[in-house]
Amino acid sequence: MNPTISELLDTADRLLKGTGAVSAVAVASAAGAAVAGSAASSVVPAPPASSSSAVSGPTGPVGPAVLPDATAASRCRGAAFALRAALETAVAECLAAHAAPRAIRDGSLRSGFLWLRGCAEAGTVRRARSVWTLLCLGCHYHQYEIGPTADQIRAWHTEVVATVRLLTD
Repeated sequence: MNPTISELLDTADRLLKGTGAVSAVAVASAAGAAVAGSAASSVVPAPPASSSSAVSGPTGPVGPAVLPDATAASRCRGAAFALRAALETAVAECLAAHAAPRAIRDGSLRSGFLWLRGCAEAGTVRRARSVWTLLCLGCHYHQYEIGPTADQIRAWHTEVVATVRLLTD
C-alpha cells in the first residue's frame, strides 16, 4: 500500500480517536480534496478580541464546555476527508497502473470510476463508488444536517481499507 494512503488512513484513525498529532502532509492532502466552501464553513469562530484574557484554544473564553462537541464533529468530518483522499489516491493509482488516458486521470473522479470498470472487478468498483459517494456526503457541511457520526466513520474506514486493498493488489 502506498505510504500516502497509509498515512491518510492513520490520520483518520487519530482524528476519530481524538488522540495524537495529525500529520501536516495528511491534513494538506485531505484539505486539497475538500471543497473550499465546506472547509471554510466548519471553522470555529475566534473569541472576541475585547477581552484581555482572550486566548484562542481550549483555555480561552471558548472553554471546554463548548469545544468538545464542536471538536468531535470536526474530527469526524476531518476523518471523512482523510478517508476520501485515501480512496481517491488509490483510484488514481489504479488508473495510472492500467494506463488510463490522461483525460480520465486528470478529469473528474466520476469519469475515473467509469474507466475503472475495465481495470478492476465490477464488485470492487461498485464498493469504491458507493463508499466514495457516502464520504462525499459526509464531507459537505449543511446547516440543516448533522455531520457523520463516529460509528459511520468507523464503518466507512473499514470499507475504505478493504476497497483500497482490492484496488492496489
